[in-house]
Amino acid sequence: MKVVAAIDSFKGSMTSLEVAAAFEKGVKKVYKDAEFIKIPLADGGEGTVKALIDNLDGKMVNIKVKDPLMRDIDSFYGISGDGKTAVIEMAAASGLPLLSPDERNPLKATTFGTGELIKDALEKGCREFIIGIGGSATNDAGTGMLSALGYIFLDENGNELEPNGENLINIKSFKDDKVMKEVSEAKFLIACDVDNPFYGTNGAAHVYGKQKGATGDIIKILDDGMRNFSNVIEKIKKTDISNISGSGAAGGLGGAFTAFFNSELKPGIDIITEKIELENKINGSDYVITGEGRIDFQSAMGKTPSGVAKLAKKYGIPVIAIGGSVDDEIGNIYDCGITAAFSIIDSPMTLGEAMDTKNAQRLVEKTAEQIFRLIKQNKKN
Repeated sequence: MKVVAAIDSFKGSMTSLEVAAAFEKGVKKVYKDAEFIKIPLADGGEGTVKALIDNLDGKMVNIKVKDPLMRDIDSFYGISGDGKTAVIEMAAASGLPLLSPDERNPLKATTFGTGELIKDALEKGCREFIIGIGGSATNDAGTGMLSALGYIFLDENGNELEPNGENLINIKSFKDDKVMKEVSEAKFLIACDVDNPFYGTNGAAHVYGKQKGATGDIIKILDDGMRNFSNVIEKIKKTDISNISGSGAAGGLGGAFTAFFNSELKPGIDIITEKIELENKINGSDYVITGEGRIDFQSAMGKTPSGVAKLAKKYGIPVIAIGGSVDDEIGNIYDCGITAAFSIIDSPMTLGEAMDTKNAQRLVEKTAEQIFRLIKQNKKN
């Protein structure tokens, strides 16, 4: 019996490896000699650095950078074991959770800290980057990130502008003579799971501005600024990013990578599964276990469970998904290749009790044991 566990973290409760380890205990109560392979995963959001670094025998790098309001904070990124690839979550420097609700203001927020993470990795010799751009507090079209790497943005009088959402409307040109030369040597894979254009009714400001603290008037200012900056980019770089799918991700950070760097935007789970060669690891297994904190209709839309299941489906391998909860509306997950989905909750409990790490591990172990007892009985019949 060979079982592969390729599971996302249960955010706020268990890491990917903790979920997999608890499941292994349950399986081995039934199949003591089972070969059990644990593969930590993430889909480009929180936990991406840890998951990839665990798979690539890498190390974590701790560093002080600027938060979205230019205050010093402790942040991190990862470097692969061979020292060539940096793995970065932009939310670790420019994420919404770094601000209290009353601090959220996309007119002032900047991605400068994300640029500092990239800069440090470039200085350490990394030339390949995997960057998750979910969870941003910003709508600066990546100007903060670009500024940290040496770009200077100017108004109509040639005055340097602070790189934030408020100043996008004032940008008339930019200078790149002080940009790190290493930037041109690097390749960037951007984990992007949205298809929003740079500006417009489906663009960065209109779709995501409100959750970042923007009112209706501010959203218009931001959207007008995005349109202006897009025009400046097209004029100077001869690149039209306005309608590129995903260019509006993370407040336009996706567009900045597209326009200024050698980059490619792809679904996060696709990037990660390809990088760790998950398909090869799944092939030949009897069962694949996947999951995340909540299994719902979104699980089939580029999330970890669907990415894993699509690979297993190629080989006809049954896929069992587990979650802290399983929504009623999950019919579309079966089309991806998931055989069945199970909630680990076995009795009424508070959210705090359900998310308690030790209790959650017990519940995963118990669920795994019950699933594989049924599998064993079925094999006897």
